[in-house]
Amino acid sequence: MSTLRINIVLFGIGNVGGALIQQILESQQFFLEKKNVELRFPIITNSSLAFFEKEGLKNTWEANFAQSAIPFRVEDIIEYASDQGLENLIAVDVTASPELVKSYISLIQNGFHIVSANKIANTLHHDFYKEIRRNLKKFDKNYLYEANFSLGLPVINTIRDLHFSGEKITKIRGVFSNSLSYIFNRFGNEALPFSNILIDAEKAGHTAADSREDINGHDVAEKILILAREIELQVEFSEVKITSLLLSSLNKTNTKAEYATQKNVLDAPYKIAKLTQSENHVLRYIGELDVESKKLEVKLVSEPINSTIGQLKGTDNVIEIYTKSNGVNPIIIQSSGAKKQMVARTVLNDILKISDQIQQSVRSKQKEKIWL
Repeated sequence: MSTLRINIVLFGIGNVGGALIQQILESQQFFLEKKNVELRFPIITNSSLAFFEKEGLKNTWEANFAQSAIPFRVEDIIEYASDQGLENLIAVDVTASPELVKSYISLIQNGFHIVSANKIANTLHHDFYKEIRRNLKKFDKNYLYEANFSLGLPVINTIRDLHFSGEKITKIRGVFSNSLSYIFNRFGNEALPFSNILIDAEKAGHTAADSREDINGHDVAEKILILAREIELQVEFSEVKITSLLLSSLNKTNTKAEYATQKNVLDAPYKIAKLTQSENHVLRYIGELDVESKKLEVKLVSEPINSTIGQLKGTDNVIEIYTKSNGVNPIIIQSSGAKKQMVARTVLNDILKISDQIQQSVRSKQKEKIWL
């Protein structure tokens, strides 16, 4: 069988996108030998520019992008792929762009599979969520997004496999944020004000550029919503009860500069929460889904220090999956937090899964021709 060529259109060349390209280039020979697959990047984009591969310019993508990238629309990419006769197309979204998500259905309809680290498509209104899946079925395409959870571990696949094997999941809870794990792991062990640790987290690059995006709880809420939908609960983001860590005086009406000078207002309430909890307990910020009541919450809790959640260190993330079969003993998935290399590797795993499915389909069609 001839080598299968997979054409990857990469949206996003930041930390994760750059790491993904490097991982694929480093392992290209391995994939050829072990899987008989060649992974190519005919098109690479950032938020506004796209580089369309030219013969003789392979494996020097950074220089090529800087020299030859041009403004683009998604429609231009679809047209280029069609004109060039590109097959086995995978659109890989490692952006946080809400605009790109709006093009998913068009990409699917024009022959693209999708692999995404971008959570937005799975957190919009359930009608859009269902419409994507209707088109996937109609056009026989795949949409994989294990990197939505960013743990570098198969959280979404595990949840999905349990559910569709008939297992009854009763509860899901855990710490799903690198930044908030880091903040509360330190806050529980050090006699420092909350704001000092928050500033350290910012300096270390654990938070978003504006850390209010971390402490408002929305990222955790999106992740628990995604997991709820994986077990076929028809719920909306608005149904997630979010107890934000962000005091009303520090909301988005303040400029970032004003916020930077006012973080110390967070110190008193979290010091009180720390001092008034039970002995040998620590504060943790968690997402929780109670399946029977369809109750989704994001909240600050006090956990026994010797519990799974209480023992977290550094930027560790952990998810506890409670099932009817296991009773009070949850399935535990834990990682040391999402680094760009881990997220990129998760995206690459999804690309390879789709590549394997395409290869199986090609083999089946070849067998059919032989029999005919």
